Order: sequence, then C-alpha cells, then structure tokens
Amino acid sequence: MSDPVYDLQDVTLSLKGNAGTVDILRGISLQVQQGESIALTGASGSGKSSLLMLMGGLERATGGRIAALGQDLTAMDEDALARFRREHMGVVFQSFHLIPTMTALENVATPLELAGKPDAFTRAHEELKSVGLEARADHYPAQLSGGEQQRVALARASAPRPDILLADEPTGNLDPTLAAEIMALFAELPSRGTSVLVVSHDLPLLRRMRKRVLILDHGRLVDDISPQDLAE
Repeated sequence: MSDPVYDLQDVTLSLKGNAGTVDILRGISLQVQQGESIALTGASGSGKSSLLMLMGGLERATGGRIAALGQDLTAMDEDALARFRREHMGVVFQSFHLIPTMTALENVATPLELAGKPDAFTRAHEELKSVGLEARADHYPAQLSGGEQQRVALARASAPRPDILLADEPTGNLDPTLAAEIMALFAELPSRGTSVLVVSHDLPLLRRMRKRVLILDHGRLVDDISPQDLAE
C-alpha cells in the first residue's frame, strides 16, 4: 500500500478562555489513503470542523503530528502552509465565498490563473460542465441559486485537480434533494485520485453516499465506519 495522504498521530487542540482551558480535540489518530472519500460527522461541538481546519493547515494543533502527503504540517510556518494548500488542496465552505463581481466562469478560472495555467478558462469551462453549469458560465453569483453557487464553489476547488479536497458542511444551506446532488458530485472526485474529506451532520445522507464515516464526540474519534459496513 502506498503512503497515506494523511497520517494524524495523537492530535490535540486546546483553547484558553476566561473560564480556563477548553479541550476541543483529544488524541485524534487516523490515516487517509489516496483517493479515499471520508466524512467527518458528530453532534454540534464535537470537533469535526476544528479537525478539518487542522488538516487544512488553517488552524494549529496544540499537540501531536499531522502529516499530509508525507510533509509535516505541524512544523510548517504560515508561508509554507499557504504554498502547500495552493499546490495540493482545494477547500469548499458552506458559505461559498464566491467573488460577487466575477462570473461563474471567472470564479472557477481564478485559482488556475494564479497557478499560471495557460488554459485556465478552457479548464474552468470543462469543470463547470462537469457540475452541470455550462449554461450558467456567464452568470454572476447573485444570479445563481444556492445550489448553483455551491456547484461553482466545488468546480473552483476541484479545477486545479488537487490531491486533497476539504469541505466544511457544503450542503448545510441546501434542501435534501440539492444536498444529495452536491454530495454525489463529491463522490465522483476520488476517481481522479483526489482524497475527499467532508464535514457533515447529515448521517443518513452519508450512509446513502457509502462514504467512510468518522464519528467524533466531545473531541474524540469514537467510531470509524467503513463503506462496506454502511452497506450492510
């Protein structure tokens, strides 16, 4: 078996507040393989979004080690983390974060242009087509529905063909039908070799999508359910 895309060893996250230290994550250890599709779920406050932020290098762990693609994220400075994300990661948030003054096509092309890709707009058009928005390429975010905006956000994140794609509650603002459609699009990404990690509170939907599901509770990883177990 090849080296894991992620290798987390005894990862902790603690925050100091007026009432003292709060333990957000407590000794998380796990591995993610290339092309694997994983969902992080649990009750509100369980630490699932915090764990995703650590794995994206967007927050700092207070203990343990996080290795991604063989590189120690916990040892990188902010500039190195930013380069690593630009070269290897795509991120999708619940609130889309589209640039309102740019069309859907321009939003998707932007990270490709920043990466110096000469065919940025051609690739962006292909990516919009893959999420069913070819006809909406010239529309601005305000002219798109919530589901369409999330599709644009997914296309933007996946267009550079990242090794890793992280998504934090990407269907949280969508109705069940649209949520299922968006999750189905995420399910296609591992066929490109992209490892996908999605935070979601919708366990019934995750069971239908046949993802590996990691369940957190009060900052601890309490269950790791394989796709085969979900199918039973």
